Amino acid sequence: MSEFRVIDFHMHVYEKPWKPWVIDYLRKINPTIDYTKPITEEIILREMDSARVEYGVVFAESTPEVTGIVSNEFVSMLCRNKRLIPFCSINPVKSEDPVAELEYCVEELGMKGLKLLPSYMYFYPNDESVYPLYEKAAQFGIPVVFHTGTSIFRNVRQKYADPLYLDDVALDFPDMKIVLAHSGRGLWYNTASMLARIHENVYLEFSGLPPKKLTDYFPNLEELSDKLIFGSDWPGCNLKKLVEDFINLPLSRKTVKKMMWKNAMKLLGLE
Repeated sequence: MSEFRVIDFHMHVYEKPWKPWVIDYLRKINPTIDYTKPITEEIILREMDSARVEYGVVFAESTPEVTGIVSNEFVSMLCRNKRLIPFCSINPVKSEDPVAELEYCVEELGMKGLKLLPSYMYFYPNDESVYPLYEKAAQFGIPVVFHTGTSIFRNVRQKYADPLYLDDVALDFPDMKIVLAHSGRGLWYNTASMLARIHENVYLEFSGLPPKKLTDYFPNLEELSDKLIFGSDWPGCNLKKLVEDFINLPLSRKTVKKMMWKNAMKLLGLE
C-alpha cells in the first residue's frame, strides 16, 4: 500500500448535528464518531492518517431540507491545515446572490472548489438561472462537484439527480471541471460513464459506491483512467478499509494511481 498516494475528494464535516435521519444512518455505518459534537481538525486528520490519506477535500453544505447546514465559514476555518482542502457550498435556489457568495468564498475564505447538490437543493443543473454561478466558477478555474444519483435521505427529490442534465453544462462551460460525485449512483451509471467519455471536462468520482461492484458498474474503467477520482463520503464509511479496497481493485496499477492521486492532484492544482 505504501506505493500509493491518496487524495480523498469527498469528506463531510458538521458544526451542528445533522438531521436525525442522517445521524441514524451514519451511526450504523461508522459508530466510532460522536455525532452530537462538531467534527474537529484533529478528528479528521486522525482518520486520514489511519488510512494514509495525504489530502482531503472537505465540503460545506447548504441543504436545510435534507441534511442541514455546514457553513462555508466553518469549513474554511476547519481547513487551516494545508492537508484539508475546503470546498464551499452555495444553494442557488436560496442564495440572494450566488455569484457574490462564490466570490466571497474564493477570495475572502480561500475556498478551492464548489459543491452543488441539485436533488437536495431542488434545481435542474442545466437551468440557465444557475449559469452565472458556473461562469464565475469557470473564471476562478475551480472544480465544481455535483451530487448525482439517488440518495436515501428524507426530502431528497431524485428527479434532479440525473447526470444527463450536466451534458448541457459540460457543453456550455467547456473550461469548467465537472466532478460527478457518486457517478450517477443507482440508476445512471451508464449515463455518468458516457458523459466522462465524451466530455473532456467531466470526471467520475466514486464516493458512496461499493468497491467490489465498481468494475460491474463501470466495465470500461481502464479506458477512462484519466477521468477517475477516489472519494470516500466519510464519515459514512470505514476510511482505512475503503482505501485498501480501492487500491486492491482488479485494475492496472497505473489506473489505480491515477484514480487515487494523480487525477485529483491535477484538478486541485497540487502539481
